[in-house]
Amino acid sequence: MTATSDLGAARPASPDLLRSVFRRHPAGVAVVTARGRSGPVGFTATSLASVSAEPPMLSFGVSTGGSSWPAIAETEHVGVHLLGEHQQDLAATFARRGADRFGPGTAWRDGPEGVPVLDGVPAWMVCRVTARVPAGDHRIVVAEVLAGDPTGHGRPLVYHQGRFSGLPD
Repeated sequence: MTATSDLGAARPASPDLLRSVFRRHPAGVAVVTARGRSGPVGFTATSLASVSAEPPMLSFGVSTGGSSWPAIAETEHVGVHLLGEHQQDLAATFARRGADRFGPGTAWRDGPEGVPVLDGVPAWMVCRVTARVPAGDHRIVVAEVLAGDPTGHGRPLVYHQGRFSGLPD
């Protein structure tokens, strides 16, 4: 069988190429939180993945240049929150450098293991960090799920083409 396709013009690998390709890949949106030395920290992540069912484990990427990295590098526990389409502003707040992520506009409480847990999310988990794997300018964090709640309301928030949106019906 012979197939022909228009492959377009191949570009050499670069950060811009990777970003351009992954803008076309819709991803679920999560916020990862932790308790830092100076208080709670958190960031928006689109790299969340299920790793194992037995034991229940997940992974996510975190930039070593991000403001949350020092706390994530040291903490034993993290919170992982799946955001709903009604939480685009929350996702943007946790993605923005210099934002007051746990200020008056963010509803949260101390959860298991002292991890900050966001209110109003469709689902959340508290996890024990088991590994931090170097990966370029990021670390892949692997964590075992200890507790969680999948009973919140809302349709999932996704990131696609450089913006947050809901899923079409």
